[in-house]
Amino acid sequence: MNVIETRISAAARLDRLPIFSFHRWILALLSFCFFFELGDINTFAPAAPAIRIQWGISINTISLITSATFFGMFVGATTGGWFSDRVGRKRGLIIATFWFSFFSLLNALAWEPVGLFVARMLTGIGLSAMTAIGITYIAEMFPANRRGTFQGWVMFFGLCGIPVTALVARFVIPAAPWGWRLVFVWGALGIIFPLLARTLEESPRWFERRGQFAAADEVLDRIESQALAQGLGLPPPHPVTVQPREGRFGELFEPFVLPRTVMLVIAWIFQTLGFYGFSAWVPTLLVERGFTLVDSLTWVTAMQLFGLPGALITALISDRWQRKWWITILAVIIACCGLAYGLTFEALTIVIFGGLMTMFIQSFAPMLYAYTAECFPTEVRSTGTGFTYGVGRLSNAFGPFVIAYLFATYGYQSVFVYIAACWMTVALIISLMGPRTKGKTL
Repeated sequence: MNVIETRISAAARLDRLPIFSFHRWILALLSFCFFFELGDINTFAPAAPAIRIQWGISINTISLITSATFFGMFVGATTGGWFSDRVGRKRGLIIATFWFSFFSLLNALAWEPVGLFVARMLTGIGLSAMTAIGITYIAEMFPANRRGTFQGWVMFFGLCGIPVTALVARFVIPAAPWGWRLVFVWGALGIIFPLLARTLEESPRWFERRGQFAAADEVLDRIESQALAQGLGLPPPHPVTVQPREGRFGELFEPFVLPRTVMLVIAWIFQTLGFYGFSAWVPTLLVERGFTLVDSLTWVTAMQLFGLPGALITALISDRWQRKWWITILAVIIACCGLAYGLTFEALTIVIFGGLMTMFIQSFAPMLYAYTAECFPTEVRSTGTGFTYGVGRLSNAFGPFVIAYLFATYGYQSVFVYIAACWMTVALIISLMGPRTKGKTL
């Protein structure tokens, strides 16, 4: 039986905190997770051309292995969100990070396509579980007026994993016929996260919604003691009535939440198709267009460097205006850059338009991460975030076959018309159905 209690809520106590060392430690730990999560997602794309050459496999087989990752990501996001709503954000984050790191090592040991397919699928489960839980944790631990900013900073440091991984691939893959295996070893280094996460606090909002008021207050008292010890003042919070309640998966489809669930499912599906249609296929498509493997990896590395200022832009502007409008504008800009990229064949313009597309995609991603978590109540926040994000990832189990079909049937440029259409769909659905969330207490 749930007990209704009038108390100073976890949300009120967290939202009144100034930004201090506690938040910066969370930023460092989550950045570490996202660095290797985003790096690991992008290990197969640069490795694929070398695997295809060494094993003599077709583009369709590459598509199938790519799809395995995204099927695993669907399973991981939907179950990982549900899991963290049951066992806690901290425990879920540690387990998910260890999971994807361990199975990334198995990618390096694969000796034929079936084994790599299974390894990529299992890796994908941990990758998306970590993302869904991490997004939720950031939304719950940072003050309402700064959560978008810090989601941007986490993504800025996390996104460093993509160009660093591309750079690692650029040097290790050409070094030996088995050099691509070292890329997956690199992606597994996140396995040390559990050793770093011992001082990470559980979300007091999660404790509170489960009726564990003493545990929530214990965490909040430790956080506030750190702030006071650093000479920071805390404005008085206001007591509110709190009724602990465990969420149900079915709540995602109840009248108040259903429109948001539908809106975010559609947005994540087309964002995923547009994003990975570009990033996962650029190395292979460039090789098919006649570029050498080394040149292809070099151009991709150059493009990925543009992602860093993209996430930095988000950290600076995310909390200054309604996120739904930033998301809409950025999706339209990405669509235009995608079309321009598909129409050019010179190395310099490929890098420029590909780089601009990468930059705006990485401005877009942390905003959609923050926005997704904001749209759901605490009881089902991680479940809702994981479900919508996971359905998006599931869509890309079929996306690679669409890319392969378009490329084989209509040519290189048709792929980028398709990618642009995906991004315009995202802009339309968010602008028409997205709620306003800026600065609202979760």
